[in-house]
Amino acid sequence: MTPTEKISQILRVDKNTIENLESKADAITGKSGILDEIVSKNETLIKDRLQLKESGGNLTAEEIHNALLDKIKNDDIQLFKALGKPSFMLKEDVDTVLSKVKELIPPSKGFFLKKEKAVEFLTNQPPQKVINYLGYKNVNELINREDVYEIFSAIRLFEDSKWFNEIFMEQYKKLKPEDFEERDIEIKSLNQKWVGIAQSFLKKKYQNISHLKELGFIFVVPVELGIFGETTRVFSMALHYFYEVKFHADLFRKFADEPETFGQNLASVVKVEIIDKRLPETDKLRFLILPRYLAKYDPNDWRLMEPHISPESLFWVKAERHLVDINKTLKDVYANFNFWQNLDWVGDYFKTSTGIEVLVSFNLVDSIMALIREKELEKYLFHHQESLWNKIFIDYFGEEKLEEIIKENMIKGCAEI
Repeated sequence: MTPTEKISQILRVDKNTIENLESKADAITGKSGILDEIVSKNETLIKDRLQLKESGGNLTAEEIHNALLDKIKNDDIQLFKALGKPSFMLKEDVDTVLSKVKELIPPSKGFFLKKEKAVEFLTNQPPQKVINYLGYKNVNELINREDVYEIFSAIRLFEDSKWFNEIFMEQYKKLKPEDFEERDIEIKSLNQKWVGIAQSFLKKKYQNISHLKELGFIFVVPVELGIFGETTRVFSMALHYFYEVKFHADLFRKFADEPETFGQNLASVVKVEIIDKRLPETDKLRFLILPRYLAKYDPNDWRLMEPHISPESLFWVKAERHLVDINKTLKDVYANFNFWQNLDWVGDYFKTSTGIEVLVSFNLVDSIMALIREKELEKYLFHHQESLWNKIFIDYFGEEKLEEIIKENMIKGCAEI
C-alpha cells in the first residue's frame, strides 16, 4: 500500500482527494515526500510504543486497544494520587486541582464581554428555567443573589439550546467592541448549588467541565462521575479550554477591527457555526475549517471527506504538551504521560482476533473517552483523524501558519492557498 493509499484509508477519503492535496501542496511549498514521511513516522511511533508490551509485534487490534486503555487507566490512577486523591464532589478539592492546572499555564488576559453587558442580557431575556430551579421570584433577584458568570454557566448547562441559540444569542449580534474589555482568563469551580442543574448535561457529555468563550470563563461542576479517566479528563480539558478561550479572545480582538460586523462574527463563533454548503471546485489548495467534531454526530458527514483543518485539535496539542510536563508541577507524580507525546495523529489498522482489520487510535483523548465509556464498548477515532488532517497541513506549512490561517478564515469557513 502506497503512503497516499494508507492515509486515504485512515482518513476514510477517496485516494484522489489525497493525491490532489499532495500535488497542490508540493507545488506551493516546493516540498516532496511529506506524506511518505508521515506514514513512516506513524509506523515508527507505533512500533516504539508497542515495545511496552512483552508479547511483541504480533498483537491483535483488541490487545492493542486494551493495552492503551490499561495505560491511560494507570496514568489516571497515578495522577489521582499525585493530586491528593481529590473528591470532585468537594469544591475545595476541585479548586486544588485547578490550582495545579494554573501552575502549568502562563497568566493570560483576553478580550471578553463586560459584566454589566452580561447583566443587561439576562435582564432582557431572563433564563426562566434557572430562575425557577433556584426558586427566585424574578431575574432581578437572580442577578442580585448569584454570580453573573455562574448564571451564564447554568444557562449553558440547563436552558433549552433552541432558546439559547435563537432568542438569547440574538443579543450577541448587536454587540460592539466597546462592550468588551481586557481581563484575565478565569478558571474556577462552581458553587455546589448548581450540581442538580447540571445533571442532564453530565449524562450527555460525560464531563463536569465546560467554558464560556465570550466571558473568558472555564468552569467545573463539583460532582464526581465515579469513572476511570475522570481525573485526567478534567485536568486535560481545563488545559484544552484555556487555549480555546485564549484563541477566541484573539479572534474577538480581530473582529473589533471591523465594528460593523463585530456582533455578527462574534455570535457566529460562539454558536460554533460551520460551513454547510459545498463549494465550487477551485485550482487552489482549499481546506475547510471545522470548529466542531462532526464525526461525533455523523461519521459520514460530507465535510469530513474534504481536506480540512481543526482548531479543536490545535488546542489539544497545546494541552497535551503541558500534560507531558506535569512532573514540573507535581513533584510526586509517577504517571508517565510522556508515552502520549506526539501520538495525537498516530493510528493504524490492525487485525482483530477474527481477522477483520480495524482502525486503532493512539490519540490520548480518544483513549480517555474510550476508557470513560468502557462499559458501553464505545471506541473513539475522530480525535486522531482530525489531528492527522492538521498534521498534514503542519508538515507542509507549519503550526504557526495553521493557527494564523484558521483565525484569518474562521468566519468564511474555509481557507485557500
